[in-house]
Amino acid sequence: MVEECLGFSPEGEGEHLWLWIEKRALTTHELARLLAKLCGVKERDIGYAGMKDRQAVTRQWFSVHLPGREAPEGIQAALDTRFASDDERSVRLLDRARHSRKLKRGVHRGNRFLLRLSGDVVDDPALESRWQGLIDGGVPNYFGPQRFGPEGRNLARARALLARGWRKRDDRQGMLLSAARSYLFNQLLAARILDNSWATPLQGELVMLEGTASQFLAEDVDDALRERAARLDVHPSGVLWGAGRLASQDQAAKREQAMIAAEPELAAGLEAAEVRMGRRPLRLCLDEPRLTRDGHALRLAFGLPRGAFATAVLRELMTHPTL
Repeated sequence: MVEECLGFSPEGEGEHLWLWIEKRALTTHELARLLAKLCGVKERDIGYAGMKDRQAVTRQWFSVHLPGREAPEGIQAALDTRFASDDERSVRLLDRARHSRKLKRGVHRGNRFLLRLSGDVVDDPALESRWQGLIDGGVPNYFGPQRFGPEGRNLARARALLARGWRKRDDRQGMLLSAARSYLFNQLLAARILDNSWATPLQGELVMLEGTASQFLAEDVDDALRERAARLDVHPSGVLWGAGRLASQDQAAKREQAMIAAEPELAAGLEAAEVRMGRRPLRLCLDEPRLTRDGHALRLAFGLPRGAFATAVLRELMTHPTL
């Protein structure tokens, strides 16, 4: 189960109707298209903050641009009818409110996860100590395997598209661009884990403050900065490759340049597509983590900041596919 945490509430009035919706076995894109059809608007008039998994019960806000009018009568009945004969998929309208603005991508604070684990992992005597290690030391902030599509095929598609020149009509949602630079980031993070520098800043590192997008350049890594990193107050960061100037320096810049040198075609393709260079923390923290036993199963509950993957947490606890 995944519940979106906006960090703010709709204002109660405005041109946009916001819908708090629970969905099962549907992608966010699929539900956005369905809402557009039911509300008689273009798909571009539907807004949402983030993509939620298909294989989950998820709750998130959608916005519909309906200036001067309400949503059609019986929208829940229409949804019930749509999925009446479907044993897997369902959609429930839980709440609605007005707001002055469309819901934009990335405005939410994070997501809250509840997962039930069963099978051999439940009997692993080391699992609970690994869980405590993630609480105390943070989690490698990998992009999860779902970013790369079934069997990682989005990455192969991205390589082919960038080699011939990216065009929006070939990648309207930008998922292939995202797969390419997510892969580069994962490669950098994996290399930093191998030499045990993923949790401690290097000289010239762009350091990110926990819980914010604020960052600063660590020209000198002293004991005070190492202590802040040890207590999860700050995190090393990695580049999300694109067009622009590399902001890191010295040792940190050399690590990032080595990553790009290993994948020059992907890097050049992202630059040609004019994707803006960005930063992402190499480590993330679990918010209000809980582990409980439920018969022969485990229940994990935790919050993550936006853009983080619950699969990144699971891969540290048990065998899990990764890229």
